[in-house]
Amino acid sequence: MIALVLGIALGVTRALGKRKATSEAARAAAESLQKTPTYTLSPTDVVAVQAIELTQTVALSGSVDALQTAAIKARTAGEIQGLSKREGDPVTAGEVVARIDSTEAQARVRQTARQAESAQAQVAIARRTFDNNQALVRQGFISSTALETATANLASAEATHQAALAALDIARKSLADTTLRSPLTGQVSARLVQNGERVAIDTRVLDVVDLSSFEMEAAIAPADAVAVKVGQKARLAVEGLSEPVQATVARINPSVQAASRSVLVYLRVPAQPGMRQGLFAQGHIVIGSVTALAVPTSTVRNDKPQPYVQVVREGAVVHVPLQPGATGLLGSEPMRAVEGLPPGTQLLRAQAGLIREGTAVRLNAPATAAN
Repeated sequence: MIALVLGIALGVTRALGKRKATSEAARAAAESLQKTPTYTLSPTDVVAVQAIELTQTVALSGSVDALQTAAIKARTAGEIQGLSKREGDPVTAGEVVARIDSTEAQARVRQTARQAESAQAQVAIARRTFDNNQALVRQGFISSTALETATANLASAEATHQAALAALDIARKSLADTTLRSPLTGQVSARLVQNGERVAIDTRVLDVVDLSSFEMEAAIAPADAVAVKVGQKARLAVEGLSEPVQATVARINPSVQAASRSVLVYLRVPAQPGMRQGLFAQGHIVIGSVTALAVPTSTVRNDKPQPYVQVVREGAVVHVPLQPGATGLLGSEPMRAVEGLPPGTQLLRAQAGLIREGTAVRLNAPATAAN
C-alpha cells in the first residue's frame, strides 16, 4: 500500500514538473515573439544624404512625327490610272505618281479654245464696224448714235473674248489637275485607292512622309512651361532605338489647350537610323541646375498621406515626413531635395522594403553615397 502511494506521488510530481517546463517554454516563446527583431542591412540597402548639383528637368512624352508630310489628293473627279507606287516606295518632288482619266478634260479644253476663237472673230468684226462708223461720223454720213452703238458692241465683244479666254485657262487647269505629282521627296506611307477606281475631288490617293527630319509634340503642365525656353536641350528615349536621342525645343504654343489645360511644346528631333513616323518617345528637357541636399527619389515612400523617408537613427528606423522640394537628375538617376536632414543622414533605399518604425537595425558597413 505504501509503495502504491509513493508511486502515485512520484507520478504527480513528474507531471507537475513537466507542466511547469512546458509553461516556461511557452512563456519564453511568447516573449520572443513580442520582442522586435533586429534587421541586418547590407551597404547597398542604405544611402546617405549629400549635397549635390541636381540637373533640373521637365518630363515629357509624345510621338515623333516627320516634320514634312503630304497627302496627295485628287483635284478633279475621274478614274485613277497609272498608279504604281506602294507603301515604302521612294518618290521625288515633282514626280508623277498617278493620273486621272483626262478624256473629258481634253474635250473641255478643245471646246473652250474654239469658243475663244469665235469670240476673237466677233471682236474683229465689231472693231471693223466701229472703225467704219467712226469714219462715216467724221464725214457726216451717219449720226453719233450709230457710233455709240458700234462702241458698245466692240466693248461687249472684247468682254466676251476675255471671258472665253478665262474659261480656256480654267479648262487647261482642270486638264493639268488630272496629273498627280508628289510635292516633296520622301517615301509613300499609305496607298488609299487602286487603279480603275473612280474618285471624287479631294479623295486622298497617297500619303508621303519625308524622314530626313522629325518633330515631337508634347503636352506639359503650365507650371513646368514657365521654365521651358526655345533652344533648350532635351534627351529622349525613342521606341525601338537603343541609344538616347538629343533634341532641341523649337517652339512653344502661346495658348493653353482648353480640354487638358496643358501647354504644347514642339521639339526638333534629328533623324536617326531606324526612326519612323509615329514612334513613341519619352524623356526630359534640361531647364537648369541647383545645388541641394538630396536623395534618390526611389527612397521616398508614398504609402502614407504625406511622403516620407526611412531614416536610420540611433540603431532604429524612423519615418521622417518630407516637405515638397526640388527634383532633378544626378546622371540618369532621379533625385529629390530634402530639408531638415543633415548631410550624412542614412536612409533606406527602396530595395530594403518597408520596415516598421522603431525597428532595430544593424549596418554591416558604412552607407554608400548616391550614384
